[in-house]
Amino acid sequence: MHAFERGALRFAVTDSGPSNAEVVVLLHGFPQQPRGFKRLAERLNAAGLRTLVPSQRGYTPTARPTQRREYRTEETVADVVALLDAAHLDRAHIVGHDLGGSQAWGMAAWHPSRISSLTILSTPHPAALGKAVRTSKQALVSWYIGFFQLPGLPEWLPVLTLGKAFRGTELPPQFINIYLDAMADPRALRGALNWYRGMPFSRRPAVGRINVPTTYVWGNRDFAVTRRAAELTMDYVDGGYEFRELSAGHWLPESNPAETASAILDRVSASTR
Repeated sequence: MHAFERGALRFAVTDSGPSNAEVVVLLHGFPQQPRGFKRLAERLNAAGLRTLVPSQRGYTPTARPTQRREYRTEETVADVVALLDAAHLDRAHIVGHDLGGSQAWGMAAWHPSRISSLTILSTPHPAALGKAVRTSKQALVSWYIGFFQLPGLPEWLPVLTLGKAFRGTELPPQFINIYLDAMADPRALRGALNWYRGMPFSRRPAVGRINVPTTYVWGNRDFAVTRRAAELTMDYVDGGYEFRELSAGHWLPESNPAETASAILDRVSASTR
């Protein structure tokens, strides 16, 4: 499988591993590319799993709508459903990192029957994040979300500034160059930023309690997520739950592929017994 369509949008897909195996869908966040999952996917494939890694809405010219409302979480979640339908899958194991984690939480809340298991990397449950914003320093940590809502101004940030921010967050150097090259196109940067800008337009009920088996993986040096938000996440998951803390930063697929793969494999194994 190399691509799938949803309406007028066409998404590229990296499909690897045994064709008849359990499927893991890997959802990237901002400002990543599918290549950020390469080392993680290789480990999952070696363990006998098939992986599907879509290039997300806004990150490719063939799937880059212009309106903010077209990046609502329900729209990005519907992209995952379309991927499963195109791959003729009733369900799959869903893994989301960063904004891909927000997308995965929405998938688990609104389409639980399509999910065999859920592994979230870095991103806390939305309600846990909201509570942490009100009761901890999470609001200060998340300042950039408000900044990204401004029309036009964030796109004027020079790539050098974005690169400087990356270099302070434990993102391996080779991925810094890959992501900066991708975001050098202002249209790609606007599409990526629109994930943040689409959030206020949501028409769905808030993501509620999660009833699918879930592992939440958090790096204790994550620049974007406080311990308070990470630890509150367990209060919103009713299915089997594991919290796995790593001595790591935010970029778990790129910087900690072995430990991240281990967490995913344990979750997949537990859900298929």
